[in-house]
Amino acid sequence: MIPMSLSGAIAAARNENRPVVALESTIITHGMPYPQNLEVARQVEADVRSAGATPATIAVLDGRLHIGLEDAELAALAQAKGVAKLSRADLPACLATGGTGATTVAATMIAARHAGIAVFATGGIGGVHRGAESSFDISADLHELAQTAVTVVSAGAKAILDLPKTLEVLETLGVPVIAVGQDMFPAFWSASSGLRAPLRMDDPATIARAHLARAALGLPGGQLVANPIEASHEIPPQTLAPIIARAQEDAARHRITGKAVTPYLLQRIYEQTEGRSLAANIALVRSNARLAARIAQAMGNAAQEHAE
Repeated sequence: MIPMSLSGAIAAARNENRPVVALESTIITHGMPYPQNLEVARQVEADVRSAGATPATIAVLDGRLHIGLEDAELAALAQAKGVAKLSRADLPACLATGGTGATTVAATMIAARHAGIAVFATGGIGGVHRGAESSFDISADLHELAQTAVTVVSAGAKAILDLPKTLEVLETLGVPVIAVGQDMFPAFWSASSGLRAPLRMDDPATIARAHLARAALGLPGGQLVANPIEASHEIPPQTLAPIIARAQEDAARHRITGKAVTPYLLQRIYEQTEGRSLAANIALVRSNARLAARIAQAMGNAAQEHAE
């Protein structure tokens, strides 16, 4: 058995059969500096609570999987140095070696499923990187969505990616991609990528029923809920396109590869937008957290109705 600790709030929610939303921890350790990271983490948890669910921030601390963090643990993680960034390949190794690590989308999905949590809120998923036809750089997030039964609420895929290829791979893997409130697939900092989403659902109850229907059919994997950033916070695609292109050129010139590519690009975009990209990122994560809480509530209601 994998050693797992539940926070007091998560243990209580489980005992009372109340909805829970999983949250990743790399946004805390690798997304922004202290103390802003701690402030944002607390705010996102508060957003989940205000929308009617219990937040479960997930991390590995000293070789133990934590489902939900006490506030002191959250504060310590926000200030910790040298925290590993965990995806599917790294999570078991971190547990086995007694390490401390923050979970990415893929690792958070695995941990959430292990803990019986069906809904997870994040910022944007990883996907197919530009130039992947040469580099084969494709995020583990896509295959995780195809095999782990968690509904992931995001603002689409990160705009630095090759979005057409990302959608194509998701289709090939049989992952439902559901845009909320619009027909177009969102592009993280921008409400629309200019690409039509495969599916559209406009209310949490329908999204919840779709998750439960996949389970009833015995289908593996989860579903990607693409929640567009609110108009008041978005950065228009025409503003971002040249900035992303310059960041990509810089990464190629400095021979940035592998896991270092995404954080490098995000930092360069932050600099070139004078912080607007981070402000937009925070806004969309908060919006996704609120929607995820409503979906988790609806999922619990639908499951109860089915049981009756």
